[in-house]
Amino acid sequence: MAISTMDSESTRTPQPRAGLTKGGSSLLPAGVLGSRLGPQGKHYVCGSMAAFTNILVTFPIQKVLFRQQLHGVLVTEAVQQLQRDGLRNLYRGLLPPLLQKSTTVAIMFGLYEDFSRVLHGHACGSGVPELVTRSFAAALAGTAEAILTPFERVQTLLQDHRHHERFNNTAHTFRTLLTEYGIRECYRGLVPILLRNGPSNVLFFGLRGPIKELLPEATNKVGHLVNDFVCGGVLGAALGIMFYPLNVVKSRAQSQVGGAFQPCRKVLLTVWRERGGSVAMLFRGAHLNYHRSLLSWGIINATYELLLKLL
Repeated sequence: MAISTMDSESTRTPQPRAGLTKGGSSLLPAGVLGSRLGPQGKHYVCGSMAAFTNILVTFPIQKVLFRQQLHGVLVTEAVQQLQRDGLRNLYRGLLPPLLQKSTTVAIMFGLYEDFSRVLHGHACGSGVPELVTRSFAAALAGTAEAILTPFERVQTLLQDHRHHERFNNTAHTFRTLLTEYGIRECYRGLVPILLRNGPSNVLFFGLRGPIKELLPEATNKVGHLVNDFVCGGVLGAALGIMFYPLNVVKSRAQSQVGGAFQPCRKVLLTVWRERGGSVAMLFRGAHLNYHRSLLSWGIINATYELLLKLL
């Protein structure tokens, strides 16, 4: 194949358009956005804006899912907990995921493109398949995302109703963790995040191109938007189920404040015993995670590709 299976529309960067026009007259000089952002900079911007849009839409669903992961309760009980918390607390904890996700998705897409270009340049002529360099680039990008673990840490504490009285908001939570426990406490739950990010990135970037090729050929902009949504959504939902136990471990580890850092295996065994050694209980909330991921990654992928073409 002329194009590696790691390629997608985003990796085949469209050429700058002549400019936005109205009635034949140019509204923007040709390539002004592309020249300001640079050939690779737009991948960061598009990724960030796509994640921003997604978080605003799906945050309440994520909050219900978090309660299920943390407490192993049914979706009805999780919803009732949010109802008892009140409407004013529904978007409590929004800022950390908004900052974290818009930044991590920017890193995910942007660094993947940058690493792919650099690694491909070094491997050119060495006989290393492009699939290998792109897989390595995806893993590196996923690992780099983990530097923003403190945002997930704060989000977990703000969403856990047991900490409502102790932590007021994002800034207060960060300040409390840093002054009372130090920077290390902000990175509690780092290991499951690393185990999740690298492999999931490799699978996401490796499969979205081939999956899109299996969909009916799009003949217009709406068709491309739908295909990008379906491709991103299906991949996101599948990966969400695959790595769900790691997210359960992450949520449990990050809900603790202070004390010893427990290995992933010990946290998983603790959750396993508390839930009666049941796989179904371990995966409680996975069905909601499936639908949330389907919607979230559909929005992210479709918005990213759309913005990429517009820029």
